[in-house]
Amino acid sequence: MGQPGQIAPPAETTAGAASLVFRAGPLLCALRIQDVVETMRPLAVHPLAGTPPFVSGICIMRGAPTLVVDVARLLGGVTAPVHRFVAVRTGRGTVAFAIGEIQGVRPVGADPDARHEALLGDAPARLVAAVGTLDAEPVLVLQSLRLVPDEVWAAAADLGVPS
Repeated sequence: MGQPGQIAPPAETTAGAASLVFRAGPLLCALRIQDVVETMRPLAVHPLAGTPPFVSGICIMRGAPTLVVDVARLLGGVTAPVHRFVAVRTGRGTVAFAIGEIQGVRPVGADPDARHEALLGDAPARLVAAVGTLDAEPVLVLQSLRLVPDEVWAAAADLGVPS
């Protein structure tokens, strides 16, 4: 505890927020646990024409058509093995993130004011809430609510995928 009258730093900066940590190709990424619905084995994916390359297509998740976003391709522009799907809450519906191996649920400390736009460039900067560290490795803490651009939702809606 600090001196009387001092305000303790928020828990998220000191201990880190509980996050699902996973690989996306060579990158280590995290999603705040409150954005995660569930994890599962990869499902059958059906291609979706007219979408960016990072949209693998749609799958049927719990009986509903669901967009599938390849996180390694989205953030790193690389193709990587998909080991799991993560169902993620977004402002417009659930999206399945195709990811590599899950590293577990861990506290990830990240300063949201240090997003490192200069390193990330424009596109990834709007997808990354913060850059933290875990065991001396950088971790990209993702903003799940902003990962799917409007044009992808529009293409999905044309095929009857609810948003």
